[in-house]
Amino acid sequence: MSKETTVNCPTCGKNVVWNEHSPFRPFCSKRCQLIDLGEWAAEEKTHSQRRRPVRYR
Repeated sequence: MSKETTVNCPTCGKNVVWNEHSPFRPFCSKRCQLIDLGEWAAEEKTHSQRRRPVRYR
């Protein structure tokens, strides 16, 4: 008996089964996938990164 892996859709929070039959994973739908893409394009989301210290001479 294998347990299905599920994740929450990052956009709406709905449970999504993680397998080859879920074409939009980790999203639940194309709509949620496009909402997320729009947020990245509008720079509402970013990757956090460590900034290097500024060196003055």
